[in-house]
Amino acid sequence: MQLKPDPVSPTTLQMRHVAVLGAGAWGNALAIAASANSSTMMWARNAGLIGEIQSTGLNARYLPGIKLPESLVCTSEFEHAINHATTGPCPGLLILGVPLAGLRQICLEISKSLKQSGRKIAGIIWTCKGLDAESGQLPSEIARQALSELPEIAIGVLSGPSFALEVAQNLPVALTIASTDAALREACIQTFHGGTIRVYASSDVIGVEIGGALKNIIAIACGISDGLGLGTNARAALITRGLAEIRRFGEALGAQASTFFGLTGLGDLVLTATGDLSRNRQVGLAIGKGQSLDEVLAQGLTAEGARCAKAVLIRANQLGVDLPITRAVCDVLYHHVTPRLAVSQLLARDATSE
Repeated sequence: MQLKPDPVSPTTLQMRHVAVLGAGAWGNALAIAASANSSTMMWARNAGLIGEIQSTGLNARYLPGIKLPESLVCTSEFEHAINHATTGPCPGLLILGVPLAGLRQICLEISKSLKQSGRKIAGIIWTCKGLDAESGQLPSEIARQALSELPEIAIGVLSGPSFALEVAQNLPVALTIASTDAALREACIQTFHGGTIRVYASSDVIGVEIGGALKNIIAIACGISDGLGLGTNARAALITRGLAEIRRFGEALGAQASTFFGLTGLGDLVLTATGDLSRNRQVGLAIGKGQSLDEVLAQGLTAEGARCAKAVLIRANQLGVDLPITRAVCDVLYHHVTPRLAVSQLLARDATSE
């Protein structure tokens, strides 16, 4: 359920130490945001990238044109970043800005480091979205499994309708931190809330993750529709019925229905399905205009929705949940069904009650 931010007492307002693991667009944008309120360090495996950032003050590869704050420290030394998050005046945060494919490995490395040192943190928060293509697991399932030797560590997901570039540009944004641990929610709010950023709290981790995963698939469908020139009526129908799919799938996995009418459900879906910065929408647009998925990927355009669509459909079938839009997207992306035929098949479905 959605919660109000807990009151923060003056004694807890200390300079928290935060380590952001991952220097892609989203990790870097969050590192910029966190540095306004916290002592922040950003880590990446790529020493060359970190060297460029340190020498120029820019992450030209992922956030071109954005000057990084002088207070943001960068490193390619993993233990240096972990030490930073565990040596502040209050328990620090680890923010994982890595893609879903790298979540398991980074959690295993964190677990090994913290177990060997005995150091403590307030918790671990990730930002990646989707279902794992091989296991069909949600990020929370992957993280908890990888951190099984440290079951006491609080975990959560930070999500919501946001493009990394706009966050880095200090434009207004509202995010949701979802965790079953109240102290972790409060720590995240202290780290990011303020100025142009509002952070809302939720205990529904599964609901927030499902909203973040499936909205990307629906955004591809909307992009395909727009690429075909089917009009704004069609896009509105896909968004609305797509939200119904997201809710059905989420409830089958134990999520709360109310979550899908908030920031990480409807809000994130509208942004991703209509925003020009949405990679998922851009993939759909290209396919709707006649390109194949392979051709789109060859151009360097990637999208989370394309990667997780098959995993979502497999898990939905196991649960007995009908996801017609997701199935249509999979047919177009992977089964050589033309976009127009997929649309025709959706339109030919029997009428039902809303």
